[in-house]
Amino acid sequence: KCGEREPGESEITKHHITIAEVYESELVDIEKAIAHYEQAADYYKGEESNSSANKCLLKVGHYSAQLEQYQKAIEIYEQVAMNTMDNPLLKYNAKEYFFKASLCHFIVDELNAKVIYYSIMCVITRMVRECKLLCSSNAHEEQNSEAFTEAVKEFDSVSRLDQWLTTMLLRIKKTIQGDSGDLK
Repeated sequence: KCGEREPGESEITKHHITIAEVYESELVDIEKAIAHYEQAADYYKGEESNSSANKCLLKVGHYSAQLEQYQKAIEIYEQVAMNTMDNPLLKYNAKEYFFKASLCHFIVDELNAKVIYYSIMCVITRMVRECKLLCSSNAHEEQNSEAFTEAVKEFDSVSRLDQWLTTMLLRIKKTIQGDSGDLK
């Protein structure tokens, strides 16, 4: 959670996190919450508290994707994934962040430019199931929403989908259906 406090954390950073949390949960103004989480992340980076900066950036990425600001979400997820790849204790988390970036890429239809990149990331991070869902199914290229649905069901049978993943996968399915089909 971004709002977890660390010793030595500046008061300004604490205030930005508190304000972001208020916008996030009480006022439900996600754009303003994003702005304050970004400010907190910048302060954390200045304090060389990269773990805390990444936590705030992940909030920004999460909400940016929900607001359909996919390019911003992609950049954040990739940045945090690369940051965590350097830390042996956090390396496993990179898998999740690359997966989320991949989902955002699918939505904006940049699949052809990114398949090789994410295939390499699959090998590096060993995200086999995630890559099977994203890369091995030709459902997107063939506009086959049934094949995509089957790939999602198979993925969900091993790892339950959370609300964010479900939303992103439904948006991908909508792009496969060309915005004309019903989401089942």
